[in-house]
Amino acid sequence: MKNQYMLKALKITAVSALMAAASQSYAGTFSQENLPSEVRVPAGNQVAMFTAAKGNITWECKVDTSDEEKAKWAFAGPRAILSDNKGNHLVSYFGPPATWESLDGSSITGKQLAVSPSAKGSIPMQLVKANESARPGALKDVTYIQRINLSGGAAPETGCNMDKLGHKVVVNYSGEYLFWKAK
Repeated sequence: MKNQYMLKALKITAVSALMAAASQSYAGTFSQENLPSEVRVPAGNQVAMFTAAKGNITWECKVDTSDEEKAKWAFAGPRAILSDNKGNHLVSYFGPPATWESLDGSSITGKQLAVSPSAKGSIPMQLVKANESARPGALKDVTYIQRINLSGGAAPETGCNMDKLGHKVVVNYSGEYLFWKAK
């Protein structure tokens, strides 16, 4: 029993060390000059953690709310693994609601503030205002989450019609998520 607690403590220490290293290696080094103004993080914040994402977006064929005689693809939720530059899993991203959960137990949700188009076939860049994490850890005190450098994930251009209502499609994507904290 004692060994079990010791092993758990070692795992928590290892995860905390990994998170600290990821945070330190990117703190304050990211320039937003080349990003659209809509998705730039306000002054007074700095990058606390940089992650590379690999995952997917689920789209569901639903009735178009602007024209009930038509159907269109609707966002049904994300699922991705966010890793450091060495490929170490740091954060899981899933929803709805959009949730980022660190391996250390801290987690956040947020409110989308803005989006800006990405490359064709890709989900848009995004700026999210983070809600406070109730638990201590790497995501505690995160102020903003920024999604950039995306590839894939967009809704299919075809395949959704009134005969296909309820049909779901999963589309792979990759990108980067930057977690910002106040200076």
